Amino acid sequence: MDYVIEMLNIRKEFPGIVANDNINLQVKKGEIHALLGENGAGKSTLMNVLFGLYQPEKGEIRVKGEPVKITDPNVANEHGIGMVHQHFMLVDTFTVTENIILGAEPKSGTTVDTKSAEQEVREISERYGLKVDPTAKIRDISVGMQQRVEILKTLYRGADILILDEPTAVLTPQEIKELIQIMKTLIQEGKSIILITHKLKEIMEVCDRCTVIRKGEGIGTVNVSETDTTELASLMVGREVSFNTDKEPANPKEDILHIRDLRVKDTRGVDMVKDLNLDVRAGEIVGIAGVDGNGQSELIETITGLRDAESGSIELNGQNITNLSPRKVTESGVSHIPQDRHKFGLVLDFPIGENMALQNYYQKPYANMGVLNYKEIYRKANSLIEEYDVRTPSEYTPARALSGGNQQKAIIGREVDRSPDLLIAAQPTRGLDVGAIEFIHKKLVEERDKGRAVLLLSFELDEIMNVSDRIAVMFDGQVVANVKPEETNEQELGLLMAGSKKQKEGDS
Repeated sequence: MDYVIEMLNIRKEFPGIVANDNINLQVKKGEIHALLGENGAGKSTLMNVLFGLYQPEKGEIRVKGEPVKITDPNVANEHGIGMVHQHFMLVDTFTVTENIILGAEPKSGTTVDTKSAEQEVREISERYGLKVDPTAKIRDISVGMQQRVEILKTLYRGADILILDEPTAVLTPQEIKELIQIMKTLIQEGKSIILITHKLKEIMEVCDRCTVIRKGEGIGTVNVSETDTTELASLMVGREVSFNTDKEPANPKEDILHIRDLRVKDTRGVDMVKDLNLDVRAGEIVGIAGVDGNGQSELIETITGLRDAESGSIELNGQNITNLSPRKVTESGVSHIPQDRHKFGLVLDFPIGENMALQNYYQKPYANMGVLNYKEIYRKANSLIEEYDVRTPSEYTPARALSGGNQQKAIIGREVDRSPDLLIAAQPTRGLDVGAIEFIHKKLVEERDKGRAVLLLSFELDEIMNVSDRIAVMFDGQVVANVKPEETNEQELGLLMAGSKKQKEGDS
């Protein structure tokens, strides 16, 4: 059998943890090979070894049958290996072309030949169906476009083997469809792809084979055509996983959140929320469904004090909280699991233990007369780390060293533990594996059953359908319909999200 990549008995250790324990991975030419595992299972670590960012303690790597020593990413590039990381490595103020050629600039005499580079980038992007404007600045293009730039960066350097680390975690459903098409085109052009993921539907749709890792150990490789999502889930987690959220019918009580005639502009001064009305009651989960860019993010930021409203009112338990500071909103009884965990959820260079006290570090018992009580802070952090299964070498590990999914679990633990009157969960399961998703959904339902109001924003329609008691559909900055999950389907929701009117009015 001809393999383009063979990783044999790879072992990688960090202080206090064995991330990869004698793992084997063999990738055939022209296949899309999934690398599946829970958050923190060691998937990214294994690929960082292949890409030369880490050196293994033992094991052998072969490229096209030849043993190689990959000491850094430049050596990986020389062997035709390129990697698109989960968190993009792009310079915001540079153009698409400047980012792609960075470190491999074509020279004309002593100056960089940007014109010829732009032409080459345009040709590569057209060849692989990666339509990107080579002259656009990174800060002005969508997340999906930024990902295409990362893929182009690897192709520009001549990569035949592409590692895509959780590529769909930050994409909209439409961008995911486009990426899947791009991957198929790359395979037709003779490339091979290793796809790090824990989205089982995507594996079933696009992958040929799948290697499963659990807690740093290789579980085995299966042919995707001979398996199903149930088997993959249990291989990954080590137990049966339920894909449906088990919950009793909601028993909503009084209004907790009451929004009237809310208008909000985005950073460019464009109206994104337009005279919006929304209520969320105690004891119910209201899901916001909508195509990304219809004002959902601005709405959440305004409720939580991260953005000012132009007009209208936001009331919590009858108290006006419009345009209060984030801390005042928090203290009034709101918890927020933010959409962007790095920008709004964590201080990445702080230990994970201190991150888990960010909402109440200034209150007793975590502080007294302005002096922090680290013993109490870390005692509480440890209990949350255990309860939410946050996989970390220790509570003193910097937040940035944890996998994306474990960072997310830490934030969710911190926010849910405060037992707020209103829990706002924006993309709470983005980047989480099926076992963790099942756990988080259970926590949201538990909060609802304790009489809390839960506002869920998700771009995953099946999550909205599965978890919500009522769905508020947003289109062009307004709630255009209120529907119950049991009285609608994904097709109807899709039409409402695209702006079509509901035939009969759903009740609120």
